[in-house]
Amino acid sequence: MAHALTLETFSEILGNLYQGPLETIPWASFLNQLNLHLDSKYVTFILRPPSQHDAGLMVNTTGTSAEATASYNQHFFTLDPFVDLPNRQVVTLAEFVSTDDWLNSEFYKNFLEPVDVFHILGADINTSDGAQCRIRISRGRASPPFDEADKALLGQFISHLERSIKIHMQLNRIETERNLYAGAVDQMAVGTIILDEAGKVLQTNQVADQLLQEKDGLKLVNDGLQVGTARDTQEFRRLLKQSLLSQKSGHPSVVEALRVQRPSGRADLGIIVRSVPLSAWSEGKQCPAVVIFISDPEQQSSAPQEIVRALFDLTPAETQLAMLLANGLTLDEASEELGISRNTARAHLRSTFSKTGVTRQTMLVRLILRSVATLG
Repeated sequence: MAHALTLETFSEILGNLYQGPLETIPWASFLNQLNLHLDSKYVTFILRPPSQHDAGLMVNTTGTSAEATASYNQHFFTLDPFVDLPNRQVVTLAEFVSTDDWLNSEFYKNFLEPVDVFHILGADINTSDGAQCRIRISRGRASPPFDEADKALLGQFISHLERSIKIHMQLNRIETERNLYAGAVDQMAVGTIILDEAGKVLQTNQVADQLLQEKDGLKLVNDGLQVGTARDTQEFRRLLKQSLLSQKSGHPSVVEALRVQRPSGRADLGIIVRSVPLSAWSEGKQCPAVVIFISDPEQQSSAPQEIVRALFDLTPAETQLAMLLANGLTLDEASEELGISRNTARAHLRSTFSKTGVTRQTMLVRLILRSVATLG
């Protein structure tokens, strides 16, 4: 039987519930606390039920074996009789399945009895935006069955758990979109560095990481950026200050450009400094304030050849030639790279012109680099 919760304990558990979407293992703290206060053996939260085509997504309390979880997701979920419960209603297994049927079920005999799980308390949460979640609390056969006090204790958290699930889903959608767009920027070979209001680096993408590691015109010093020559750095700081002032005053996003010399003598970097408009409810000192976009003329296009080939209906040979030209090689250099004669290269180029509708090599390069191929 569950003990009544003090206001302090209830607040602590509720805090962990709403903190759940931000934890490395979502809701792990909440589930372990619930396990303690319900005197149960395991608490399992199924965020996405398994199916024939999906392994599902499950969070368990400390002590649950990975083998048991995998076994349920791969096979035993099809035999589980304690599913499709009334939405948001806490029920016990005894209310749902008779003791004889339970003891004789393959699910109990082959899956739960070996790990000494007999009594189960649960609730299903089906949200308006399509989530189908389940929470299950279990005890061994020698333990007392779940009673009305246990049901009431779990019931206190069901509506809050549903809200927390919706927060998790919203955060997950935002993170998915962010990763999608960040990946697209990476594919376009554009470096991005996000700064806070103090000019400190909050986040970088893969292209920017590579440029920072090279320390050739772009360096990270005490979480701040140093670019090109001393004069370049001075101008960069002026632009950064101007962008930050614009961001704080709520003016439309300010965009400034800067060309940065590299000590190695390689082609100059191009830098765009853009202020990030604050949302209506932004607060805190570690919000994105300025974004730096960096272009490196020596970065080669990473467009997959098979994507370019499909987009423009080219042959493999025509595709190879077009990609070399897009990456800055001359026709002679490209023919040498491919080990073909200049006449053969010219024949491939003429055919490519015909298929793409362009008439000059520069137009072909622009067509490829501006196409969706770079996002493939």
